[in-house]
Amino acid sequence: MASNHKSSAPRPISRGGIGLTGRPPSGIRPPSGNVRVATAMPPTTARPGSRGGPLGTGGVLSSQIKVADRPVTQQGLSGMKTGMKGPQRQILDKSYYLGLLRSKISELTTEISKLQKEIEMYNQENSVYLSYEKRAETLAVEIKDCQGQLADYNMLVDKLNTNTEMEEVMNDYNMLKAQNDRETQSMDVIFTERQAKEKQIRSVEEEVEQEKQAADGIIKNMSPEKQVKYIEMKTTNEKLLQELDTLQQQLDSLNIKKESLETEIAHSQVKQEAVLLHEKLYELESHRDQMIAEDKSMGSPMEERERLLKQVKEDNQEIASMERQLTDIKEKINQFSEEIRQLDMDLEEHQEYTTLLPGMAAHTLNPNTGGRGRCVSMSLRSAWSI
Repeated sequence: MASNHKSSAPRPISRGGIGLTGRPPSGIRPPSGNVRVATAMPPTTARPGSRGGPLGTGGVLSSQIKVADRPVTQQGLSGMKTGMKGPQRQILDKSYYLGLLRSKISELTTEISKLQKEIEMYNQENSVYLSYEKRAETLAVEIKDCQGQLADYNMLVDKLNTNTEMEEVMNDYNMLKAQNDRETQSMDVIFTERQAKEKQIRSVEEEVEQEKQAADGIIKNMSPEKQVKYIEMKTTNEKLLQELDTLQQQLDSLNIKKESLETEIAHSQVKQEAVLLHEKLYELESHRDQMIAEDKSMGSPMEERERLLKQVKEDNQEIASMERQLTDIKEKINQFSEEIRQLDMDLEEHQEYTTLLPGMAAHTLNPNTGGRGRCVSMSLRSAWSI
């Protein structure tokens, strides 16, 4: 009985398969460590489709998979991963990572060597290109000289083919030589002027540098408050210069736009009439605004009456003061005219005395006249003083 009972009891199922005990066969390897473990599966069920799971009749497609068996990651739901084919490393230890690191280092070294070879090749090509460029420049100069000689030879051939006289050829030669001499002289003058301008520019730059150094010395000798004020003023000056540049650019663009619009208006009669209407409209609007402002500035009739009366009083006062000034001016004019008339009379008397002066002087020099001559000379001196 006991033996029969023992024999009828089912044997436990191992991991290697159904009805097998002990170690799994050598052909069956454990699942790889890279395979994601389904944590949401119940502990009693095996993984579907794996080598170590129970063999079903319908394979993986007939196995019952629940939604809870699908592992959830940060990116969402992912499919169930089956076992990797082929032998895989079960334990990712230090030697595995060292080997992986060595492989990456070797790849980087090969890539670096490849890039260094490319750099060397590019450097060689660049040096060859520079040498070729220099050679090309020299050859271009030679080609230019040869082209000039070829043009001269072609001209000589043309002259020979056309049976040109030697005198004409010499005349052309002399004319070209004179032209070349003039151009050479002008080039020499331009060269000397350029040297003078460059010298002048260098001197001006030196003066500017000296002025900058002097300004820096003055700034360093300033007090801290003045230095701060100078820096602030300098920053504001730079900002204003930038604003000036922007405004100048805007002004230039507006001037260009104005010129283009003026050209468009000049070629269109309708646009000219529209401009005239706009100008007339602007004048009427300004007149309307002026009238509205005057209407707003005007007060009530009583205020206007008082304002007008006050203005009339002020005008009357000004008229009275102007009349007083006018009477004063008239009196001064009469006074000045009387003085002028008196001066004219004195001038006429003076002229009469000057005409009688030689005879009176001879009479004073006569000793027979005596004291009467002295009296006449005294009267003449008084007349002369007047």
